[in-house]
Amino acid sequence: MNYHQYFPIDVVNGPGTRVTLFVSGCEHQCRGCYNQSTWNPGSGHLFDELMLELVIKDLKDTRVKRRGLSLSGGDPLHPGNLDAILTLVKRVKEECQGKDIWLWTGYTLGELSPAQRTVVAYVDVLVDGKFEQSLADPSLVFRGSSNQVIHYLTKTSRP
Repeated sequence: MNYHQYFPIDVVNGPGTRVTLFVSGCEHQCRGCYNQSTWNPGSGHLFDELMLELVIKDLKDTRVKRRGLSLSGGDPLHPGNLDAILTLVKRVKEECQGKDIWLWTGYTLGELSPAQRTVVAYVDVLVDGKFEQSLADPSLVFRGSSNQVIHYLTKTSRP
């Protein structure tokens, strides 16, 4: 898996202070997407073991208290990303107690493959659905268009 951007401190992509990873690879290619540079799965930088360790280290860092991890892109549930994302979300849940995971995907909950559902089982909040330019609304919180749905998947994730 490749990634485009990593923010060790982010206050935009989810509630509270977070660690945010924008991965490469997206099959949806939504018209009006603000992150078109992430569509190509081969673009960006290799998400290797060093990068995985950095994400975990930043989530554990007590100097800046972070609420959790945000995964966006591209699409973290792109078939080419599933193995690396599954490894990452498992490590976060095992090693970063109390941290939540938010994940944005163009797939809807009902469209997810068994492999995608395996990843989502570790996610606290799923924001699903393709970005629809005709339904874009800048007043929406944590989503770009009104068709996208925020699914609070765990009790601890409810606002």
